[in-house]
Amino acid sequence: MASPTERTRAQLDALSTTGLDTPTFVAATLEVLHRAVPFAAACFATTDPATRLVTSALKSGTMTTVTPEQDELWAFHEYVVEDVYDYRDLLDRPGGVTTTHRETAGDPLRCSRYENFLHPLWGVTDELRTAVTADGSMWAFLALFRDTGDRAATFNAAEMEFVSTVSTPLARGVRAGLVTSLAGAAPVEEAGPGVIVVDDRGDVLSANPAAARRVAELGGPELGRGALPMPVQSVVKAARRFAQGRQDWAPRVRMRTTDGRWVVVSASPMTSFGPSAVPTFAVTIEDAGRSDVLPLLVEAFGLTAREQDVVRLVLRGVSTAEIATTLHLSAYTVQDHLKVVFDKVGVRSRRELTARVFVEEYAPKLGRAVGPSGSFA
Repeated sequence: MASPTERTRAQLDALSTTGLDTPTFVAATLEVLHRAVPFAAACFATTDPATRLVTSALKSGTMTTVTPEQDELWAFHEYVVEDVYDYRDLLDRPGGVTTTHRETAGDPLRCSRYENFLHPLWGVTDELRTAVTADGSMWAFLALFRDTGDRAATFNAAEMEFVSTVSTPLARGVRAGLVTSLAGAAPVEEAGPGVIVVDDRGDVLSANPAAARRVAELGGPELGRGALPMPVQSVVKAARRFAQGRQDWAPRVRMRTTDGRWVVVSASPMTSFGPSAVPTFAVTIEDAGRSDVLPLLVEAFGLTAREQDVVRLVLRGVSTAEIATTLHLSAYTVQDHLKVVFDKVGVRSRRELTARVFVEEYAPKLGRAVGPSGSFA
């Protein structure tokens, strides 16, 4: 007879193949997962595989009433505050999973996010996070929370191990949902790029006519009458880190609109002049399919077909030896191709190349619809 955890894992495997849209899939998943790993609240945050920036956040339990302002505060602690760890560190942890108590050696007050956000607002006693990955790509991260009302205040090693084992089914479920939602998405007249100028706090200073529609498409309030949608805030926070020299690439992230289309949101610091100049950032929201795919490199830097093959695999994190095997080349030839690509693109490493190219999985063609990999079909 199957154990309770085995039954839970089987149910999650089955859910991952149903093609449910993401909100429905996540709701069903959390209901099943709760039986094996009890929690007071959960947050399932989808991420762009190319940049790992958050593109949406689906919450349950005691956190379903989170306000846009609290989302903004979360983004501040996640992207701006130097903390013990953040969700981007998960891929470096064994099994892609960790908890606040493990990261702080049992002293959660060492974690700023815990001390100044999670515990004061919701009485959280521990947070378990796991990377939701498949085929080397991070599609989301899942955060489970326990609070003062839970029988067990912290998550144990067995629970961490179990959650880690369901990462791939969760990622497959997200990808299957993208296929379903893409098939049902209705074509919408293009609004043109939305451009918003915000100050260092993220408050809107000015915007072009298309910006209000673009923000509404992402589920945000009337422009200027509330906080920008949380994923947009995340991009602004990342732009601040870029301006401060704390990350080496300007943020650019793909995300879904409320009607299922893909858009690209980017942000960059603006140069201000005059004695009263203050830091400002330009946010652009536009339809995906122009400069966010590998053909940009092909056209701008003249990569050959073989160099494109190498870049595709580098973006997936494949090692030199594996690239050589896949492309039937010697490791020395692969290294030679990489040196040429680095020279053409003006980068010095795989990491810089990956940051330069906003693409994951495979080289798409311009003009095609976005497919389940997050790039063009």
